[in-house]
Amino acid sequence: MQTLIMAKMVRRRCAFCPEDEECAIMYVAEGQDLAVHQDCLLYSSGFVESEEYSSDNLDIRFKVASVVNEIKRGRRLMCYFCRKKGATVGCEIKHCRRGYHYFCALCDDAAIETDDVKGTYRVFCPNHDPAKKNSFYDEDSKRGRSPVPMKSSSTRQKMNNKETVVEENLQALRKRQNQHKGKIEFLRKCKQAGLLDEIFEEMLDTLHLAQEKLMDDNTSETEYEDTVMSLFDCGLFENILTAAQSGMY
Repeated sequence: MQTLIMAKMVRRRCAFCPEDEECAIMYVAEGQDLAVHQDCLLYSSGFVESEEYSSDNLDIRFKVASVVNEIKRGRRLMCYFCRKKGATVGCEIKHCRRGYHYFCALCDDAAIETDDVKGTYRVFCPNHDPAKKNSFYDEDSKRGRSPVPMKSSSTRQKMNNKETVVEENLQALRKRQNQHKGKIEFLRKCKQAGLLDEIFEEMLDTLHLAQEKLMDDNTSETEYEDTVMSLFDCGLFENILTAAQSGMY
């Protein structure tokens, strides 16, 4: 036990990834079956870096015992995005209950804030993204109180101005396009890190689970409806399901 408490994670880099790829950095517990992504640790809500850490010595950044404790904590937490356990990355707003795996947070368009100098690594779910105009993020949110939306006369005047509305729509469209670019870049990084096979295996497992729920006569009506809507909401399957639906009527 004493060895585990004092042991440090050793910094390693994936040999297949480009040298400037951030997600390629991993930490390994030598002599144990334990390897973790650096970002999965840095953004975990309950994890604290080693007090001995300095930018000059990255090898002592994480203690094995602290990593093991954070993994155990995550076993009780379900991811908002994939609905699986291990969601150690929580929204920075204290009263928000959304939690993710780090890569699931990226897929859900969560906002990532990083300050390596101060050692600050924060995640905001889409509802509390400080960069979004309609976000619920403000000082009241930080204190755990629900914000009260206010509309000033100037805001109402702008909303009645056609040019303003058009410009806001264009900005929203550009932002949506940028989000798509982010998702595309994320999958490219997953490919470089050799994670695509694992991701598609998870997708297949989820599809098989959905099939089992639809075939099971004991599935509740609510769960059945949720499963059906999840399949129709997925653009990859929408055309197949719509075509099948058209052929039946």
